[in-house]
Amino acid sequence: MKLQEISGGVCAAQGFQAAGIHCGVKASSSPDKNDLALILSEKECTAAGVYTLNRVKAAPIYVTMDHLENGVVWGIVANSGNANACCPLSHENALAMCQAAADATGREAGDFAVASTGVIGQTINISAIQAGMPKVAAALSKDGSDAAAKAIMTTDTAKKEIAVSFTLGGKEVKIGAIAKGSGMIHPNMGTMLAFLTTDCAITQEMLSDALHEVVSKTFNRVTVDGDTSTNDTCLLLANGMAGNPLVEWKDEDYETFKAALDHVCRYLARAIAGDGEGATRLVTCKVTGARSEESAERLSKAVVGSALVKAAMFGADANWGRVLCAMGYSKAPFRPEHVDVSFCSKAGEILVCKQGDGLDFDEEKAKEILSQEEVIIAVDLHEGDESAECWGCDLTYDYVKINGDYRT
Repeated sequence: MKLQEISGGVCAAQGFQAAGIHCGVKASSSPDKNDLALILSEKECTAAGVYTLNRVKAAPIYVTMDHLENGVVWGIVANSGNANACCPLSHENALAMCQAAADATGREAGDFAVASTGVIGQTINISAIQAGMPKVAAALSKDGSDAAAKAIMTTDTAKKEIAVSFTLGGKEVKIGAIAKGSGMIHPNMGTMLAFLTTDCAITQEMLSDALHEVVSKTFNRVTVDGDTSTNDTCLLLANGMAGNPLVEWKDEDYETFKAALDHVCRYLARAIAGDGEGATRLVTCKVTGARSEESAERLSKAVVGSALVKAAMFGADANWGRVLCAMGYSKAPFRPEHVDVSFCSKAGEILVCKQGDGLDFDEEKAKEILSQEEVIIAVDLHEGDESAECWGCDLTYDYVKINGDYRT
């Protein structure tokens, strides 16, 4: 498959427009900070979603699940600054957001998915959203992805946006996306919000299957702090405007579409991990030589999720014993006496553990390797042919500062 990254983000696919504005969801927020986003398709979309596995779910998730029950929507409305979770009138206010979007666009309330992100437990300023909806609807354009991406950011330091182009049945097909995520991120799902659009003609069943398969190996392999949010939502909308032969079976076209979707989600997952709250580097753990992909994933997640490993990465300390320790409590089967551990980055690679035992190595070289923006912890189990990689970040002083007064 020939895949090309293109511009346009969530508006790259035919028939999609987006916008983002400041409406004042959070009274203390800067007027320069967008906090209301709208995405709209020219045509009805087949739609699929993946949501948090946290038992405590925000009201927008339940409303979105209800609106997607028939497998179709026209757009997405979302806000930052307030999670609309665990507070009075949360369900009514999530519905009110959809109704406001409908009134401003000439659609029905049930035509919209809804998502929120921000502080939990405080009643959302629905009047500000209702007042801002006509403005954000009027701003809808093919150039609106940037503004929408910024509108869903909270503690993110950079917007997360990507689009790709590929061919199906002789037709150009595009997938575009925006996402946000920096803290309260842990597998199931590993992101806060991700909105994906495509002009691919594909059935709802195939769309849902592809999304679930890809999310399990991308967003669900990210961890920043071990906290699974109440609001995690990943939505994929397909309006069919590319005119490709309908993807209705798990054939070659389905695999091509899924591969492109994986590229998009993998990019966003890595961007989220690298932008973890207070983070200074992206940490990837690659486990190879495993007996099963499941065990490799479990081991990898344990390593990037370990607070001690994360702290060592912040200090550029080649403390490989913490890697083996995290693997040991992962409950995945492996033989410690067969394990090799290396640290890698653009500054080079250094083997620090062979067959479960420590090696004499150049500490200064190891520190140089671990001081780069992206660090790879490479683990070889020497037991099989399966592999998996997960993504996280280092644990810094700033993480505590950011979360010590996040609510106030």
